[in-house]
Amino acid sequence: MRILVTGATGFIGGVLAGQLVARGDRVRALVRASSRTRELAQLGVELVHGDVGDAASLRRAVEGCEGVVHLAGAVKALSAAELFRANADGTRNVAEACARTGCRLLYVSSLAAAGPALCGRPRTEEDLPAPVSRYGQSKLAGEEAVQVVSARAPASIVRPPVVYGPGDKELMPQLLRMARLGLVFRAGFGPKRFSLVHVEDLCRGLVAVLDRGRRVEQGGDAGVYFLDDGTDRSWDEIALAACAAAGRRARVVPLPEAVSALAAAGATLVAALTRRPNILSFDKVREMRQAAWTCTSVRARRELGYAPRFGLEDGMADAVAWFRARGMA
Repeated sequence: MRILVTGATGFIGGVLAGQLVARGDRVRALVRASSRTRELAQLGVELVHGDVGDAASLRRAVEGCEGVVHLAGAVKALSAAELFRANADGTRNVAEACARTGCRLLYVSSLAAAGPALCGRPRTEEDLPAPVSRYGQSKLAGEEAVQVVSARAPASIVRPPVVYGPGDKELMPQLLRMARLGLVFRAGFGPKRFSLVHVEDLCRGLVAVLDRGRRVEQGGDAGVYFLDDGTDRSWDEIALAACAAAGRRARVVPLPEAVSALAAAGATLVAALTRRPNILSFDKVREMRQAAWTCTSVRARRELGYAPRFGLEDGMADAVAWFRARGMA
């Protein structure tokens, strides 16, 4: 197939583009003029300049494609309005472009759109969404935009949990800094649990959803999928696994929730002064305060044959090896 990938220059998008090329698909990437595209060009990916905020460029990019994987979006912004422009309005533009041609659409949303879980009861696709952050609300608005066009274009939705692996720009650098210090910092004194997925497993799952995923329907949960590695873990387990993979010992230091709020206040001030958004914000603190961000991929396993290959230990070893090879661990 000819498949358009938005966000192909990002962490997940680059891995997905590689997997699609490897299986023989013709991949087209929607990129900005300022994007770093050398690795995509080396893969033989066709580059089309445009932006999800530019409906005309999207129409040109989608033309001639049988499938679209929409990954582009914002995880940090200076305001809620910017998040909604990127994640809601941008997704609406992509969905409308697909609806014009009847092109298959896969929207990569987020567990944040579904909201936190209860300890001991991971989220399922049947649960009503209850996002607690502006980011989650903006991703849910993107899902709703996809559902609106579902009668005109076949579409599916994936909500990944925490994604890590080679090339990760958020979680792994944070974990490796703590490994070097020998200290793992945890926000809050209570237990907090997370679902994870290695980026290679996520992308294999995305390909399966693109090929065989059910079609979403407005107001229903069909065609929506969680993809995880099958086991939820505490923050301590995740961080210490990264430390072990890096050959470091570390001790866990719990910090009061107020420390996160103070750090977010400082980061927000710096972001306002520099006009550069920071991932640490009051919006992120609302997510950090939740006891569980867990989900189950039972539906994807049953309907699609999804079978993740990486557990936490071997996944962390794979990620750390990548960073170490580049002198970053």
